[in-house]
Amino acid sequence: MIECGRCLLLLAIAFSATAGAAEMISIEVDHEKGTYTMKSEVWFDAEVEQVYAVFRYWDNSTKFSSAIVESRDLPPDEQGRPRFYVRNRGCVLFFCTSFERHGFVKAEVNTAIFATIDPEASDFHRSDESWRFSARDGGTVVFYSLEMTPKFWIPPGIGPYLLKRKLKNNGGDAVERIELIAQAIK
Repeated sequence: MIECGRCLLLLAIAFSATAGAAEMISIEVDHEKGTYTMKSEVWFDAEVEQVYAVFRYWDNSTKFSSAIVESRDLPPDEQGRPRFYVRNRGCVLFFCTSFERHGFVKAEVNTAIFATIDPEASDFHRSDESWRFSARDGGTVVFYSLEMTPKFWIPPGIGPYLLKRKLKNNGGDAVERIELIAQAIK
């Protein structure tokens, strides 16, 4: 199933099978006229600074998402804006493809991260994401929001259904890996 580059990393905060560890609080995925939206809330058993560090550096993405085959932070552009690059590989039924996102990052240390793509250099018309971090119950809650419109073809009818299902169901292992990586950060 097709997944958005950096999205899966954060979309991967979908489900957790481990009691007492990372916990999915809520998730909502919608599709309308070629645009996909997702909102989720996940609790991690790690401090805000640790969880923020995992999400802030795109280099970490391949450590917990099997759909992301390449990711990295890029040097700032001529305006000084931090940049990122992500390449995913995904399939819808028998149609498989790789797709890329090149974009810009704005971060408020340990509070929020905002990422938007450069549509001229990406396989998306639009992809805006945000992660907000908040301390709660001895851990960290991440509020994630995504709005994306892919340039690539998704089979009509079943494609949106399968993509929504994939976004909701693919991620339990990634959530656990995110938490383990965060807990290892000192």
